Amino acid sequence: MRELLVIGIGAGDPDQVTIQAVKAMNRADVFFVIGKGDEKQELVDLRTSILAEHMDREYRIVDILDPPRDRTPSDYTGVVDDWHDRRAQVFEEKFAAEDGVGAILVWGDPSLYDSTLRIVERVLARGNVAFDYTVIPGVTSIQALAAQHRIVLNRIGEPLHVTTGRKLRDGLPDGVGTAVVMLDAECSFTHVPDEDAEIWWGAYLGLPDEVLISGKLREVEDEIVRVRAELRERKGWIMDIYLIRR
Repeated sequence: MRELLVIGIGAGDPDQVTIQAVKAMNRADVFFVIGKGDEKQELVDLRTSILAEHMDREYRIVDILDPPRDRTPSDYTGVVDDWHDRRAQVFEEKFAAEDGVGAILVWGDPSLYDSTLRIVERVLARGNVAFDYTVIPGVTSIQALAAQHRIVLNRIGEPLHVTTGRKLRDGLPDGVGTAVVMLDAECSFTHVPDEDAEIWWGAYLGLPDEVLISGKLREVEDEIVRVRAELRERKGWIMDIYLIRR
């Protein structure tokens, strides 16, 4: 493979794929599609449907099965580092078997809570394969959340904090009144002590099953917990995000 395109494709709505992304996709000879097992096959199907809609040239798909990892580790950093190493080995093998231009479609934007660029750098650092790569930005789930709820992310003159559910359990940092929270598998918003806090929550943004809930945190938190559990049980997976504000 002589070149790799890492293409952001938005939060889920096929119409969020940018013109730049479509142009990049139509330069690719082969797409590396990363699967996470049967329960998330729908995400793979969505990627292939985006290709079917936007491609006007012949292409091939190479499946990559994502190595498993411990989702509740005691050593989070160490487990993720090991996982990235195993991913790099798998990616390297697939990249080495291809000629021409390859591409990876990334949900949202490759720069935000996605490990693809880190894995690509690890592959290159191993020194067994060499290629150029280009990053195409995409619409993030943060932008999609704000658009669907019709809100401005930050208050005037105030910062916006982007964090994870694990970090939110420690509370919002001093001086931060608004936070976007991603990767929260434990509904950490229920631990926020601020009685007057508000929340804007969304799941499956841009997809047909999109669900939005907003309001005073103490008034809607139980509903979000219940709905989130029901959705995950029904589909086998969930992608959600929320904004919380003191």
